[in-house]
Amino acid sequence: MRSYLSEFMGTAFLLAIVTGSGIMGDTLGAGNAAVALLGNSIATGAGLYCLIVLLGPISGAHFNPVVSLMFWKMGNMDLPKLLAYWACQFSGAITGIWLTHLMFSLPIIQESTKARNGLGIWVSEFVSTLVLLSVIRIGDQEAKERVPMLVALTVTAGYWFTSSTFFANPAVSVARGFTNTFVGIAPQDVLGFISAQLFAVAVLMIVTRMMSSASQRSKF
Repeated sequence: MRSYLSEFMGTAFLLAIVTGSGIMGDTLGAGNAAVALLGNSIATGAGLYCLIVLLGPISGAHFNPVVSLMFWKMGNMDLPKLLAYWACQFSGAITGIWLTHLMFSLPIIQESTKARNGLGIWVSEFVSTLVLLSVIRIGDQEAKERVPMLVALTVTAGYWFTSSTFFANPAVSVARGFTNTFVGIAPQDVLGFISAQLFAVAVLMIVTRMMSSASQRSKF
């Protein structure tokens, strides 16, 4: 139960940080999208680092269904735990959105009208998810103690080098459909994001399996 609560709370706070800093940046930037994105990216990276350091020892600090899916495929967790993590992550993400609306005295129930679609966006989400999962996988094997910083810096940079602003997270994608603020995404565009994210998981698993097979053959 500690690990499930950790995933719920961690994902909720992550979305509160993402959404709240987006609202604050947009408000203080007086419509300057660059200023808003700068504040949004810095706050997200800093908050994510803290959450991973504090909650990592409890649940692994996935906060992301595709991260959990990758670890399940690697054999690090069983199917019931994967499904429980997904439930905690999706519900936590939406709760974080609603909490942020409450903090900023906005209508709690919203629906985003911000269109985010097109080939460039979907390729961006594929690349974003592939980069994030690769950083986590390699970091977990080669530099475990540095994973929080690696992930936080990757996400911060991802805001700026991808056209989709580095969602790379199905729970985040779904939840951001429930906020008509700076970080929102129109609900009809969510499926495209999730499809690209899942495709990245499949590609990573295929490449990993091929590399593992090649490594085993080279030993003989």
